[in-house]
Amino acid sequence: MSLEKLETLEVRVRGLVELVQELKDANASLQEQLALVQEELSRREDYGRELEEERGNIKLRIEKVLEQLDSMEASEAGLQEAVHD
Repeated sequence: MSLEKLETLEVRVRGLVELVQELKDANASLQEQLALVQEELSRREDYGRELEEERGNIKLRIEKVLEQLDSMEASEAGLQEAVHD
């Protein structure tokens, strides 16, 4: 193998080594970004579950109040009938 070919090969190998290192660095950066996005997604999912739970609690409270109003109206209607009889 001639010296010129060896030098060309050496330059190409160095270039490939640099490329591999750049790709490793980019991969590490992307892995960090992915971890951050996954953490944010997890926080948002938790928040969504909390909102759904709160919504369910509010719905139950509203239904209870409506039932109490219906009960009061029924009692009031019964009293009015009793008074008119």
